[in-house]
Amino acid sequence: MHSIVVLALPSVVTFDLSVPFEVFNLVEDPARYELSLCGVMPGRVQTNLGFEIEVAAGLEALLEADTVIVPGLISFEEPPGEVGVALRAAWSRGARVVSLCTGAFTLGAAGLLDGRRATTHWLHAAELARRYPDVEVDADVLYTEDRGVWTSAGIAAGIDLCIDLVRTDGGMEEAAHVARRMVVPLHRGGGQAQFIERPVAMSSDGLSATCEWALQHLDERLTIQRLAEHASWAPRTFARRFVAETGMSPMRWLIVQRVRAAMRLLEQTDLSVAKVARDCGLGTAVNLRAHFAREVGTTPTAYRRNFRGQAQVAAVVRVRCSNASE
Repeated sequence: MHSIVVLALPSVVTFDLSVPFEVFNLVEDPARYELSLCGVMPGRVQTNLGFEIEVAAGLEALLEADTVIVPGLISFEEPPGEVGVALRAAWSRGARVVSLCTGAFTLGAAGLLDGRRATTHWLHAAELARRYPDVEVDADVLYTEDRGVWTSAGIAAGIDLCIDLVRTDGGMEEAAHVARRMVVPLHRGGGQAQFIERPVAMSSDGLSATCEWALQHLDERLTIQRLAEHASWAPRTFARRFVAETGMSPMRWLIVQRVRAAMRLLEQTDLSVAKVARDCGLGTAVNLRAHFAREVGTTPTAYRRNFRGQAQVAAVVRVRCSNASE
C-alpha cells in the first residue's frame, strides 16, 4: 500500500486539500493507497474559508509517507522551520513530494525547488520567482515534475496532476478510470498552457465533437485541413479557436493523444512497437520513440516493462472478484 500524507498548514485552500482524497480514493483497487492528513501538530487548522479542520497527526506523519502532498495556501508567509526540516527529510528518504497551486511556496521555503523547474498559479508565478530566484518558474504549464518533486498550477490543475500520479503508479487504464469517475478529461497533459478560455470537453460547438472524432481516427492521416472540414470551419479559424480553447496547437494536441493511445496499447497488448506506432498514427517505431521520450520521459519498451505487469495483475484481480461474486 502506498502511503499518501497531505499536509494542512494554516490558511489551507479547502479545494486543494480535498483533491488528493477525491482522486486517489477513486482508484479501482482500494488497497493501492492509504491517505491521511497531518498538520504542524495535532489539533485544529484554519482554512481559507474560515472554518477549521481537525488533524490527528503532526509532522511525524511525514516520516513514513511514500508521497507528501502540500495543498495551496492563501497566506504566503514562510511556515515554521520544522516544516521545511520535515519536508527535506521526507525527500531525502525517497518520498515523492508534491505541491498543489500555491503550495509551491512551502516547497520553495523548504529549499526543495532550488535548481528545479516548478509552477504555481499564474497569478502568483512572478512572486514565486522573486522570492526564490534559484527556482526555474514556468507559469505556462499545468504541472511539472523535476526529479521526484511535482508542482501544479491553480485550482483544477491539481486534479490533472493527481490523475497523472495515478497513471505513473498504475498505468493509463487506472488513470482513465479515475478521470471517468470524476467526469474530467484525461488529455490535459502537464505541458498544456494554464490560461485557456474553455477546456475542450466543455466546448458547446463543433470543436468538442471534432476532438472526439479525431480520437477515433488516430491511425489515419489527420491534417488541420481535415480537422477543420469536420468542424465546418476554415483552417485558420479552426487553428486559432483550437489554441484559444486548449492552449496548444491542433498538431501538438494530436501528438499527445497518439502517445497516450500508445501507452494504453503498450499496457494492454503484445503488439510490437512498430505496430503500436502505426495504430496510433505515429508512423514508425523511430517516430514513436522520439515522441515517447519527449512526452513520457522513457522508451516504449521500458514503459511496457514497468506497466504491463501491473495491468495484468489488475485484470486477474478483476476476474477473480467477478468469479467470486457469481
